[in-house]
Amino acid sequence: MSKPSQVIVLLEDDHHKMLIYRYLKKHGLGHEIRIELPPPGRGSAESWVRNRFDKEVSAYRLRQRKAKTALIVVIDADAHSVQDRWKQLDQALKDAEKLPVDIEHEKIARVVPKRNIETWILCLTKQTVDEETDYRNTRNDWNELIPTAAATLFQWTRQEAELPNHCIDSLHTGVRELNRLTF
Repeated sequence: MSKPSQVIVLLEDDHHKMLIYRYLKKHGLGHEIRIELPPPGRGSAESWVRNRFDKEVSAYRLRQRKAKTALIVVIDADAHSVQDRWKQLDQALKDAEKLPVDIEHEKIARVVPKRNIETWILCLTKQTVDEETDYRNTRNDWNELIPTAAATLFQWTRQEAELPNHCIDSLHTGVRELNRLTF
């Protein structure tokens, strides 16, 4: 896929936004990025993403007919599995009477960090992590780690990249999802 005219990014929070935005900037994208974040203080961000998913899939499908478009959805697995979150997103489409995501033909990446994005940030900065521990409140330097994490994510999504042994399963799956977009 050549450079898209728009990348729609649906995500939960600022750490998601910072990581994915910097990752997309590494691909030479900038003004083509449309970020959708939940309004602050309005309840569960994860629930907001699930409830908004069908609208953004519809926007992607409508726009895709006219111009190359991609959709990236970032939603933490929390205590669930990646597959559980995918099923929930699929159910949101079904409930809205929309077709399921066609992973063979649609440029829609469903990116699900297990437990949360902070786990990925640590893994991408060469720190040993597991997917059961909640690292979110263990540090206060996330913003400083994100540029390195985004650069590593960009490297790991290059065609010839071989993922290191310390790459956790959900990140491995996320890399595959992002690679389907082929910017």
